[in-house]
Amino acid sequence: MIAVHSVPAAFSAADCARIVALTATAPSRDARLVGQARDHNLRRADLVWLDEVPGSEWAMDKIMDLVRVANRDVFDFDVTEFAESPQVAQYGADREGHFAWHSDIGDGRLAERRKLTVVVQLSDAADYSGGDLELMPGTNVINADRTQGAAVLLPAFVLHRVTPVTRGVRRSLTVWCHGPAFR
Repeated sequence: MIAVHSVPAAFSAADCARIVALTATAPSRDARLVGQARDHNLRRADLVWLDEVPGSEWAMDKIMDLVRVANRDVFDFDVTEFAESPQVAQYGADREGHFAWHSDIGDGRLAERRKLTVVVQLSDAADYSGGDLELMPGTNVINADRTQGAAVLLPAFVLHRVTPVTRGVRRSLTVWCHGPAFR
């Protein structure tokens, strides 16, 4: 079976609150698909790119540490860089925020080199309903940990989705690790 790796409390509640506060006043963009296509039937969310937010560098340092350990202990992928900015996604009930089934490897010079996806749960699970991050690493669907600060790391080719948010707002931090094509 393909590995999906969870790290409970990868970020503290204070870390999550700090990221949310840093990005709260930053300009957000309507989420798009690979190739800059927009399809609200497939994805409806607002994004802030963390590299554009002053004072957020420490978050990427924590993510690099998570990836270093998980790749050594679980995946053993040929990971060479983080070629894309981390994104903070906001899925709100007001827009029925969601992301349909997809994998993170796609067309495009960066997306085709994605090896690992890292998703950190920034919201307290009590603050929203729906918005489950569901993963399909094999024939069964599993739910990612909804605990604030939990991280899930998965191969970028694993199918996953965010179910529609029906109450409140779900926020998450996502980044991809890149390397040579899988062989």
